[in-house]
Amino acid sequence: MSALTAGAPKAAPSAAPPKPSAAAPRSVRRKNAALGLAAWVCGLLFVLPILWMVLTSLHSESDAATNPPSLAAPLTLDGYREFFGAGGGAGPWPALANSLMASVFSTLLVLVLALPAAYALSIRPVRKWTDVLFFFLSTKMLPIVAGLLPIYLFAKNTGFLDNIWLLVLLYTSMNLPIAVWMMQSFLAEVPTALIEAAQMDGARLPTVLTRVVAPVAAPGIAATALICFIFSWNEMLFARVLTGVVAQTAPVFLTTFITSQGLFLAKVCAASLVISLPVLAAGFAAQDKLVQGLSLGAVK
Repeated sequence: MSALTAGAPKAAPSAAPPKPSAAAPRSVRRKNAALGLAAWVCGLLFVLPILWMVLTSLHSESDAATNPPSLAAPLTLDGYREFFGAGGGAGPWPALANSLMASVFSTLLVLVLALPAAYALSIRPVRKWTDVLFFFLSTKMLPIVAGLLPIYLFAKNTGFLDNIWLLVLLYTSMNLPIAVWMMQSFLAEVPTALIEAAQMDGARLPTVLTRVVAPVAAPGIAATALICFIFSWNEMLFARVLTGVVAQTAPVFLTTFITSQGLFLAKVCAASLVISLPVLAAGFAAQDKLVQGLSLGAVK
């Protein structure tokens, strides 16, 4: 036994763990600093046009039209006063009310229609549900201008020209495919055990959708609603062609500041800032829901 032990090769001593290099944390810090600097530069590039618009809206028309623009020009609120009709012009309130009405009502209709459709395509999938989803998405591939003439003739023959309810229907049909596509992925993350438990307790489909599915998928529904609201608020082609004075929306009202007399840059910037405020306010109010909804299902 001792001979065998003596003749056996000795085990090599275990290698010592490598010492942490001092250069590694330094390189990581440099990489993080470079990424942070790049993020700040990208953020400033996105914010700089907005800041420039705000500054231009606070200048007079003569100072805003200078080339290059003068940063040290005196500030004034004349652009905002003229936008709100202080100079005797038309006020923006009817156009803002029309945009708010069209955006809110179309978003509500989209949610009412998209929630059952997304439920059928995700939790209770229909046959060939992927083909149904691609059919919904294919409706967005047709350019809006291609269907503008038939829609105009239809509105003219039915007396719906310059009618805000026509815009509500058009915005609903415009946003419904995107809403169904988004909410299908959100509702696919709802645990089926909750739905089965509610059905065992006697809950019908409307109760399941409103009491079980909607609270669980609330972040995704909020993200979908916010995106549909933004698309409806910013839409101008339909509103420009199909409306006149009664149903004029805020983006169409914005174009009235571009006249044959020239471009009133300060008033346009002031009007653009005021018209963008509802969308910005909605985005900030639903910021947490938007982030949760857009990241729902990203981590498995």
